Amino acid sequence: MTGKRWWLALGALLAWTGAAQAQDDYPVRPVTVIVPQAPGGANDAVARIVMQRMSELMGRPFVIENRVGAGGNIGTAAAAKARADGYTLMLTTDSAHVVNPWLYQSAGFDPNKDFEAIAPVASAGFVLVANPSFPAKTVRELIEVAKARPGQISIASTGNHLIADMLARAAGIEFLHVTYKSAATSVTDVASGQVALAVLSVPSSLGFINSGRVKVLATVNAKRIAALPGVPTIGETVPGFGTTAWYGILAPAGTPKDIVARLHAAIQAALDSKDVRDKLAAQGCEVMKGTSAQFEALIRADLGKWGKVVRDSGATLD
Repeated sequence: MTGKRWWLALGALLAWTGAAQAQDDYPVRPVTVIVPQAPGGANDAVARIVMQRMSELMGRPFVIENRVGAGGNIGTAAAAKARADGYTLMLTTDSAHVVNPWLYQSAGFDPNKDFEAIAPVASAGFVLVANPSFPAKTVRELIEVAKARPGQISIASTGNHLIADMLARAAGIEFLHVTYKSAATSVTDVASGQVALAVLSVPSSLGFINSGRVKVLATVNAKRIAALPGVPTIGETVPGFGTTAWYGILAPAGTPKDIVARLHAAIQAALDSKDVRDKLAAQGCEVMKGTSAQFEALIRADLGKWGKVVRDSGATLD
């Protein structure tokens, strides 16, 4: 081997050894966790609970970076383009990851090709809420009122407006959609009577529910949720109706498999913590565990489900 080739071979060996050592020691510096929603929202709350425990378990800070805009597309696209070295992750929700690619003409990312699925972390309850003075107390009564007043019952449309569309089609009713940019604003307007109804996550609405400023007609989930065990599901009135939101952690495509495995193991340990479980429960969420392969399968299945919902609704966003 010539001197030049020898030095090239040595350089390649040292580079490979250094990379392998870095993976063995991972993490050796703070890890950025992109949350593609605003501070104070449900996804942000879940991320801060889980990442605090991850920091303790892995001995390095897991730092939340809120990258907001375009319904979650800006932060998701940024995570997709980050270096695949384990030092940039994303904790996201299903609405941003499996609905936006169908809803937006250009979401800026491919939910399958651009990411490595690491693990789900939690599921969230969603509720159909109304102003306390709204005449209906149940989904059955709501359907009766809506049929008597077609297109006149206002419902706040945020990132969950497709759920309202699904309910309207399933029940044969029509809502008057009022667009909102955030759940916080919409639940405030339901409480004040500016709009009659909204579909909201439990984390974003639990304080209003517990204080009586809004009333719950039903949960959106396929099964009753632990945070509101006495509240029936929509599916108990409209058979077959039900969907459950999830939150999960992903990495840019190409992230080394051993780093993904190490992160997955730490996430499972974090979710086994009673402190984490209790804090998630206080937010109206439940721990959701699964392998990386199971999480990837869930993403693919939900992409198919929501693709059909969006096509049937005819909804599009620029």
